[in-house]
Amino acid sequence: MTKQRRSFTPEFKREAADLVLKQNYSYIEASRSLGIGESALRRWVDQIQKEHKGVTPQSKATTPATTEQTLG
Repeated sequence: MTKQRRSFTPEFKREAADLVLKQNYSYIEASRSLGIGESALRRWVDQIQKEHKGVTPQSKATTPATTEQTLG
């Protein structure tokens, strides 16, 4: 039996990361409240922090400015 992989919108990822970055949730609290894995949340937070520093993401962009740069 295989488990189907879930996908999340960039908006969801930003809001989830904001719980940690702006609302001072711990990774564990935020991931449990959203029903997602802690490691996924850590990746999203790390990616958003890198994007804010101007690093182009290797996966799909999560911040609007970076999304525009990669599409334009």
